[in-house]
Order: sequence, then C-alpha cells, then structure tokens
Amino acid sequence: MKARKSTQVALGGMASALCLLLMFMTGLIPFGTFALPAMAGIVLIVVVVEMGRSTAALVYAAVSLLSLFMCPDKEAAIMFIGLFGFYPVVKELFDRIPLRLLRIAAKFAAFNAAIVASYWIIINLFGLTEILEEMGAFGSATLLVTWLMGCAVFGMFDIALGRIHWAYAHVLRYRFFKKIR
Repeated sequence: MKARKSTQVALGGMASALCLLLMFMTGLIPFGTFALPAMAGIVLIVVVVEMGRSTAALVYAAVSLLSLFMCPDKEAAIMFIGLFGFYPVVKELFDRIPLRLLRIAAKFAAFNAAIVASYWIIINLFGLTEILEEMGAFGSATLLVTWLMGCAVFGMFDIALGRIHWAYAHVLRYRFFKKIR
C-alpha cells in the first residue's frame, strides 16, 4: 500500500531534522568528521525502506544543502554530500549487480570517485589547504596509507549498511512503523 503524502512529508521532515542534528554535532565533537555524517547517512535507510528512493533523494538533497550552510565542519558536510548521504540512497542499485566481483568493483569505484571529488572541492573551492599540510607533515606514504585505510573502512561501512538495512527491514520496521500504513 502506498503511503500518503502527509506521511511522506512527516517522515522526511523527521529524518531531515535528525540528519541535520547529527551534522550540526560535528562542531561539538571534533572526531566526528567522518562518524557523524556516516550516522546521518544511516538515518536515510529508514526513508529508503519506508518511502522509496525518490523521497530519500529529496531528504538527502535538503540535508546536503542545509548542512553546507549550517554545519560548522565543512569537511564533514562535504563528506555527507559526496559519500555518506549519497551512498545509502543508491546502495540498493549497486547490490542489484549480479556478478559479485563487478558489484564490489563498482562500489569501490564510486567510493574513490566520491572521495577524490570531495577532497578536490574541500581543497580548491573551500580553500582548506590545512588538510594537505597535515598529510605532508607525516611523509610521502601518508596519502597511500590513508587511501588504503579509507578503502578498508568503506568496505566495513558497506557491510554494516547492508546489515542495518536488513535488520531494519525485517525486525525493527514492524515494531516502529506498524501503524503508519
């Protein structure tokens, strides 16, 4: 049964508010630059399951735009826009790729493209060159080690998203939203 527009608006608004709260907390919790945008992306799983990808894309767009203006940590805002908000919305499309090796390659290609684009925007458009200075202070292998660790963490993030999605769709959904429809 299709959800009513009022239900879509209400759930989208609550999810947007929770995502924005998590994004705003990046100014309060210094080490939350990557963790809090990832948690905000996890909130979008509920919207994808309950209302579909189109509503989740609208929530993602609203949170992205507002976090760009309101979030004190611009790096976290760009990470949400480039990867952590975008990926939970489109993950299901990647999971439909039938060949496992091709599916994994497509996911990591999307991750690498998102990270390169995000950091290009952070450095060139926002002028946050301190990131380059921090990496240069630790030696020439820093970029390679950071990239490899990022790929490993993304792999764990992808697995965690899949399991959270399954747990929500099969267990938690019926406990929280049985009266919505």
